[in-house]
Amino acid sequence: QVQLVESGGGSVQAGGSLTLSCVASGWTYSSSCMGWFRQAPGKEREGVAILNNGGFTKYADSVKGRFTISKDNAKNILHLQMNSLKAEDTAMYYCAAEHICLRFRLSMTDFGYWGQGTQVTVSS
Repeated sequence: QVQLVESGGGSVQAGGSLTLSCVASGWTYSSSCMGWFRQAPGKEREGVAILNNGGFTKYADSVKGRFTISKDNAKNILHLQMNSLKAEDTAMYYCAAEHICLRFRLSMTDFGYWGQGTQVTVSS
């Protein structure tokens, strides 16, 4: 059974940094498509960043240059380094996984496995 567990969320002032982590059980990071999504109150869940097994990444325009997605295959941990945080980054952040990045896009429908989320709150 696949289980994804996020951690690292919290409250930070604008301009600060946070690193989110996603630990997987029953899953092999080395051969999979991984991603981070977020959902703010009253808004739809949106893609933040994805990473395929070839090491290629894609980011939402709103986070380019500020966020970095990476993974440690040996430890089965996915990270999202978030710098220069803004109030509009406030959301619940979710880790997502799929066996392959079939379309390599920031779309919820491309991912079948999800974590429970970790809250990020940025105060201005």
